[in-house]
Amino acid sequence: MNVVFILADDLGYHDLGATGSTVYETPNLDRLAAGSIRFQQGYAGSRVCSPSRATLLLGQYTATHGITDWIGARQQEDWRKSGRHTTHLSAGYVWELPHEATSLAEAFRESGYRTFFAGKWHLGSEGSMPTDHGFEVNVGGNSRGWPAGGYFDPYENPELPDRRPGENLSMRLADETKDFIVARRDTPFFAMLSFYAVHGPVQTTEARWRHYRDKLVAGGVADRGFALERRFPIRTQQDDPTYAGLVTQMDEAVGLVLDALDSLGIAEQTIVVFTSDNGGVASGDDYATSNLPLRGGKGYQWEGGTREPFFLRVGDRYTARDVEAPVTGADLYPTLLALTGSPVTPEQEIEGRDLTPLIEGEDWPYRYLYWHYPHYGNQGGDPSSVIRYGHWKLIHYWEDDHDELYHLGRDPGEQQDVAADHPEAVISLQAELLSFLLQRKAQVPYADVRYDAAAAAGRQRFYRDTLLARLEAERMDMLREDWQPNADWWGSR
Repeated sequence: MNVVFILADDLGYHDLGATGSTVYETPNLDRLAAGSIRFQQGYAGSRVCSPSRATLLLGQYTATHGITDWIGARQQEDWRKSGRHTTHLSAGYVWELPHEATSLAEAFRESGYRTFFAGKWHLGSEGSMPTDHGFEVNVGGNSRGWPAGGYFDPYENPELPDRRPGENLSMRLADETKDFIVARRDTPFFAMLSFYAVHGPVQTTEARWRHYRDKLVAGGVADRGFALERRFPIRTQQDDPTYAGLVTQMDEAVGLVLDALDSLGIAEQTIVVFTSDNGGVASGDDYATSNLPLRGGKGYQWEGGTREPFFLRVGDRYTARDVEAPVTGADLYPTLLALTGSPVTPEQEIEGRDLTPLIEGEDWPYRYLYWHYPHYGNQGGDPSSVIRYGHWKLIHYWEDDHDELYHLGRDPGEQQDVAADHPEAVISLQAELLSFLLQRKAQVPYADVRYDAAAAAGRQRFYRDTLLARLEAERMDMLREDWQPNADWWGSR
């Protein structure tokens, strides 16, 4: 079977109609979801992009492959330059996809597949590009984690020649993917469409902004759209019309690829995967969406940071249905190889689990899932590590070594820390988590001897007294009938 792997960037769990949004319109992804195995508790490998993407391509947890932060983020002593005034310095991390490991693309290529990559890479620079890790073709993948030229041609992308002023980036990447599929339809192929969307800069056309602006105003706009999370303000409403337009544009691009599979008559012979690399951006970067009722978002240790849409359509082999067992991005490596009958013979240990028995209806015993992020997120998250077992989720914080414990079955929004009520669960889960990290020699943050408590307090006052009010004003301004970002709507005209 062929494989089309569609990966969104920064898309939250509730950012699709199929997963609960009543604002964003995503008919093509809703159609894909309707025909797929829908993992209701699907997780990204990390709360930020590069680690999660490495987990997808290597089948390993972040503590194992060592890419624990987005590549380019400040680390160790350099962290002070961020001006965040935190008690600890972020841990060091690996800066490129390990060459000694066998990527998913290399595994498919060894099985005779033609391989293709389009879009966001962010797993290294020269010497560690998609074509250095098993992809025969690379369209648009480079060292940057965002679209430098924005979402409209000219793209300012060294791996994507400009073609037509005002052309949309998501549509261009989908069009390139479609062309590859058309050319390779008679041979097995693995095509990875890795959107830059919906990562910032948040941009759309005037027509899409107006469509959503009018929809939001007609439905009634909440008095407030932000609240204070533990460190930063966080968005509590899905009412950014520009972000809504960006989501819908990506959905249209997905439709272009799905329609191509249908028109070529190969949809039944093609596995289609759709997921995202981390939760929606609710604070810190672009304050673009709300992940409620999940807590947090991109960069956060709570469910909003890692819970994702997670769809797997396997031609006509399996009936579409919901699966409740928790799964993670690391599972897709062995699963896709198993579904295509490709041998799993990588150099690295595969920590993901083949989901085929689960897809076929078997019951799974509980297993441990791990996340390691020894850094301060740009969005306000804390340096911490997470373990999940059954309904239990434990978060271990590296600043003071305290633990939070949540029962996700009763409290999916993580509002009640029950660590004090279940000390035996805390002891057991913490021991398992710390043992796992010790075995993998995982790096952790360390205390900053130059920590300035007064400066830190001043920064928190700015978030509370200045930034929160500014965000509310900008939110209402974007909903004005005559609002516009600039003369040509980010180059889309």
